[in-house]
Amino acid sequence: MNRSKPARDRVRKVFQQRRRPGRWTQALSGLLLLALGAGLLVALMQLPERLDTMLLVSTAIANLIGGLGRFVQGLLQLLAVLLLVLVAIGALLLLVAGLVRLLRSVLPGAAGTPPSPRQRR
Repeated sequence: MNRSKPARDRVRKVFQQRRRPGRWTQALSGLLLLALGAGLLVALMQLPERLDTMLLVSTAIANLIGGLGRFVQGLLQLLAVLLLVLVAIGALLLLVAGLVRLLRSVLPGAAGTPPSPRQRR
């Protein structure tokens, strides 16, 4: 039982505030999020050129109606459409997150440390 500090001076790590990332780290991660979101949206915009989305949806519905033999194929096609929608939503969320992170790194005081309790009064 080697205790070098009194019990009242010890601070548990649970209650310590985490250090916020620096401005350059926030700016870099913001730019990476923006690039990833924009890249996904560009890829999704080129998707209709490679395959007809309405044809994909109508084929999926026709396969579902077609019978139990093609039920799995139609279900997989509908899941593919759902996955495309989720990727589009994720890309938009990445764009918003990257823009917010970039703005927080550029605006003064937004990425700084929070004011101490004495400064809030």
